[in-house]
Amino acid sequence: MDRIYDAIILGAGHNGLILQAYLGKAGLKTIAIERKSVAGGGLCTIEDPRHPGFLHNTHAFFQRAITTMPWYADLALERHGVRYIEPELNVALLTRDGEALEWWTDVERTIASFAEFSRRDAATLRRWHDEFVPIVRSILGPEGRSPPLSPAERRRLLSRSHAGQRLLETSELSPLEFVEREFEHPLIKAGLLFFNGLREVDLRVRGFGHHIAALLASPAKAQMSRGGSAALARALEAAVRESGGVIRLMTEPARIVVENGRAVGIETKDGESIGARHLVASSLNPHQTFLELLDAEFVPHALRQMVEAFQYNLLAPLFALHLVLREPPRYRAAETRPELAKAFMVILGLDHVEQFHDIVRHHEAGTIPPTVMWGACPTLFDATQAPPGGHTAFMWEKLPYRLHGDATRWDSMREQHGRAMLALWQSHAPNLEAAVVDVFTRSPLDTERSLPNMRQGDLLVGAFSNGQIGYNRPFPGYGNYRTHIPGLYLCGSSTHPGGNITGLPAYNAAQVILGDLGIKAEWMPPPIAQQWADL
Repeated sequence: MDRIYDAIILGAGHNGLILQAYLGKAGLKTIAIERKSVAGGGLCTIEDPRHPGFLHNTHAFFQRAITTMPWYADLALERHGVRYIEPELNVALLTRDGEALEWWTDVERTIASFAEFSRRDAATLRRWHDEFVPIVRSILGPEGRSPPLSPAERRRLLSRSHAGQRLLETSELSPLEFVEREFEHPLIKAGLLFFNGLREVDLRVRGFGHHIAALLASPAKAQMSRGGSAALARALEAAVRESGGVIRLMTEPARIVVENGRAVGIETKDGESIGARHLVASSLNPHQTFLELLDAEFVPHALRQMVEAFQYNLLAPLFALHLVLREPPRYRAAETRPELAKAFMVILGLDHVEQFHDIVRHHEAGTIPPTVMWGACPTLFDATQAPPGGHTAFMWEKLPYRLHGDATRWDSMREQHGRAMLALWQSHAPNLEAAVVDVFTRSPLDTERSLPNMRQGDLLVGAFSNGQIGYNRPFPGYGNYRTHIPGLYLCGSSTHPGGNITGLPAYNAAQVILGDLGIKAEWMPPPIAQQWADL
């Protein structure tokens, strides 16, 4: 081996960096291998090449509850320069007739907004919020921050308490069934399903009925990092380097080296050999880890079948429209509701719950549904992301990865669809017609090209259907972050608890790895079974 480290991490996205920082804090000598020229993965902020000083967050932007994540404090990220903003009017759904459904950081103001449409739904919101606050605090929160239990053990432990039984009961529904059963107003149903469901899970799949109630009960809302999403990546890099870790950019792994049945290092595409005394941890997707980087002799037939059957999200791929602006969007609805001028996340094009059925049908057919989109104007809250007086804004839309059966069709259709999105945006914010300085778009195919880990444009790196949750994520036998090869671990979004910017796959993997190495760390939480014992 040309060089030897205690641990090699494949991929320097946020999960890879978090794991590396924890291992470094424990005294291990680490290196992360990253194919791109910058670390951070989806935590990407770029300067507009045609308009200096204008920053665009081209993938991750809305980051839920980052400041409450255990690793945020453990790694002292604020000491490394990151700061978060959580606007009070967190989400606003604007209808074509000028109505607005609002989610605030203050639940009382959210309930008041619901009451404008349905007093019954407002009361239902309050009831589920109050009931699920302790469930989120004592069950779901700790579960996300712990290596997962087997389904049988999880059910056994939860069945011992009233709160656990209530969670299991609610989980048996799909999000669609939960919303249809509990709420009456079609716009409220639509808003709940979009904001609390569609962005992550297939609304038709049972087992996720609790998602709506849990997110309504969560005190943490959408946040943004000052200076752009990459600010979190830079803080994580600083934490890694403070722990003595090395981040090797523009280096692509060619294979994971296995000797005597154990992972002992990697070879890069440049021909370099890097050794690992203790472990190799992959934050990559299952296809990359098991089929591209392991020699076929180390991939049993049963494992190969599971990898090939691993499903990516049909509804996860994003299409993005980015704007350079002379002034921020000024929504018509704000003329009668001034608070909407400072709404953080804005949802447009969604007026009725029945639209979800059309969205799913279009994704299955590979066609473009009537536009439902959401986005923000970051510079309303952080002036550092544009020159004085300037602004940036973006909108995202869920669209099929394969357009009419072929992902490459996006290259010829991208600009046309961007114009359609802008037209919808201008119908709600007429000032955009004169305010737009420049425009660019990103398709689901562009996501895969820039972030190959997100196969088929899936920002969650794996569906939450087909049993791919908890102990069985990415597949049975691999849900505890270990693989069939000693010394080879998983730590990415394809493991529990899944995608988005949470860092929890890495946080949990660190617990397992350090436990296997016999290293105790003061930051480790008690085992989840112990935490649930007192429910």
